[in-house]
Amino acid sequence: QVQLVESGGGLVQAGGSLRLSCAASGSTFSLRAMGWFRQAPGKEREFVAAIRWSGDTTYYTDSVKGRFTISRDGAKNTVYLQMNGLKPEDTAVYYCAATRGWEITLPLAYDYWGQGTQVTVSS
Repeated sequence: QVQLVESGGGLVQAGGSLRLSCAASGSTFSLRAMGWFRQAPGKEREFVAAIRWSGDTTYYTDSVKGRFTISRDGAKNTVYLQMNGLKPEDTAVYYCAATRGWEITLPLAYDYWGQGTQVTVSS
């Protein structure tokens, strides 16, 4: 079992920045990747970014490329999402997730989920 604890969400003005953190604990050695998803009211859960634990390869959805950066600290078992140039359309509940498999862009492929943290961007 793996537990994920998120932090860093909040209210920010358009153009501002936030950094989300997700600390993993438990049987983390089996994890191959961690990612971030978001879900706005009335919309499906959307892939945002992911990072592989081996090689640190990163992946981003087109709408956040150049603005968001995912990174990890292996010693702390923590993944981060640095969000710059935030836009009102980024407003959503952001979820940290971890997978033991190879698929990284589909919510169904993830084995563990955090509780979610609200990010609200005002204009």
